[in-house]
Amino acid sequence: MTHTTNEQPVRAASGAVVPVLAFAGIVVAVMQTLLVPVIKDLPQLLDTAPSNATWVLTSTLLSGAVATPIMGRLGDLFGKRRMLIFSLAVMVVGALVSALTSQLLLMIVGRSLQGFAMGAIPLGIGLMRDMLPREKLGSAMALMSSSIGVGGGLALPLAALVAQHADWHALFYGAAGLGVLSIVLTLLVVPESPMRAQGTFDVLGAIGLSVGLVLFLLPITKGSDWGWTSGTTLGLFAAAVVVLLLWGVMELRLKAPLVDLRTTARPAVLFTNLASIMVGVSFYVVSLVLPQLLQLPRSTGYGLGQSMVSAGLLVAPLGLTMMVTAPVYARLSAKYGPKVTLIIGMVIIGIGYGAGLGLMSAAWQSLVIAVVLGAGIGLAYSSLPALIIGAVPASETGAANGLNTLMRSIGTSVSSAVIGMVLANTAHHVGGVAVPTMHGFRVSFLIATGAVAVGLLMALFLPGRRTAGRTQLRASSEEDANLKRAEEALGGFRGRVLAADGAPVARAKVTLIDHRGRQAGATLSSEDGSYSLLVPAEGAYVLAARATGHGPLASSATHAGDERPVDVDLPLPATASSTPTAPSAL
Repeated sequence: MTHTTNEQPVRAASGAVVPVLAFAGIVVAVMQTLLVPVIKDLPQLLDTAPSNATWVLTSTLLSGAVATPIMGRLGDLFGKRRMLIFSLAVMVVGALVSALTSQLLLMIVGRSLQGFAMGAIPLGIGLMRDMLPREKLGSAMALMSSSIGVGGGLALPLAALVAQHADWHALFYGAAGLGVLSIVLTLLVVPESPMRAQGTFDVLGAIGLSVGLVLFLLPITKGSDWGWTSGTTLGLFAAAVVVLLLWGVMELRLKAPLVDLRTTARPAVLFTNLASIMVGVSFYVVSLVLPQLLQLPRSTGYGLGQSMVSAGLLVAPLGLTMMVTAPVYARLSAKYGPKVTLIIGMVIIGIGYGAGLGLMSAAWQSLVIAVVLGAGIGLAYSSLPALIIGAVPASETGAANGLNTLMRSIGTSVSSAVIGMVLANTAHHVGGVAVPTMHGFRVSFLIATGAVAVGLLMALFLPGRRTAGRTQLRASSEEDANLKRAEEALGGFRGRVLAADGAPVARAKVTLIDHRGRQAGATLSSEDGSYSLLVPAEGAYVLAARATGHGPLASSATHAGDERPVDVDLPLPATASSTPTAPSAL
């Protein structure tokens, strides 16, 4: 028996679920972007040395990297909505701690707690996968995935405005308020997912991954302060390699690991994660370079002399364009698949950075770069969760998307370190102040172009589109008839979902669960109540069905593994409070 069958009725997902979950993603992005306008003033604001002030940013990065895969796995085990609310609640507490202090240590604690909100992105994507019909899933996941860019684009000018005209602690009160609003909306609108993974939480694996990530990311973020060839930096990198290797060996031996490394090693997952690192690099380069170029004084000969707020407004279209590309992605992916959409996104990013090398002499040119890059990054970001979801079982979507989000975070961390080093090494020193040069900006754009080229290579290695993936990720239901005929030709289960009075039940969720308790397929019944599902192999299965206004049903069935479909009708109980039919022993 498996936890993925329905123990109690679950509220149907309303049309507000997608915007509410996307808003949670935007809140996370706001939390990350809050301090960008006051980064250079942090040493004075916190009365500390510049090297100590950077811990305020590093702590958020480290806690977010650790929390993302862990919260994804906890969501798979105990409920994605529950963990989403917990992540946001921890973020609110952290924001309030930061709002009430100007002491470095307490600020680091508060920012560390805020990093927990990073888990909201994979949890939101997992909730969408579990609840939404196929025709809405593509654009919804695209919106959720791009919400980081959207929130960052909107938050930058707003945070600059607040920082200029109010006490900087108001930034944290604002973040806390947005977090509370997101929690309330989630409680009111988002139902809990019925999908659960089997097993227990891998505490030792979580500790091992956390230690390994901290040992790896710490020298990346602090290497420029410590020296890239210093004993501390090299020692931490070496320790990270040892810890992560030992962690990997341990995970491979566990029945219920924190991260299923065998699944992660599949080409569809592996190359998607590698491409994600490169997308993260490309996203962060423009976020670092354009604001500095725009705010440098014109007296430098290349600076564009914009105010902090104006610079934020000129960069904001980067995030807004990412949001606009979500429905475009859904159409492209429905026709060509997420692999092709990722490749198109990578090509557009490459064009944006290539053009940007010659478009740095006017503010409007920065706006053009932001729009082009936003379109490319939006398409690329939107493709990543679709590729992951198409390659892993439903019970592992939280953990798998958590790992993918972590890969993007690693990309942004590497980007921050490398571009920071490039700008520092190419800077002019005027009156003891390091001023970035145009040469440094162009080298940064060349590095981003190289990262995109590597990401494009990774995307080309991804497996092509498969029929099984189309049953879950197709953004339109117009192909139902053709897909159904194809499934029947391959063999599987088919039949009708019926009400207690024998009437057909349309749009019922039918889930196929194998003998290990993992989801082997899922679909929605058509208008006449009919459904059709492929089987991956012969054996015993459970067919679980649910629909609004009816009780859930779980029925056992066996397939011989040949090309003949097995007919199984699924009669739902009359009321949602009815007890589901118990499956026979598998």
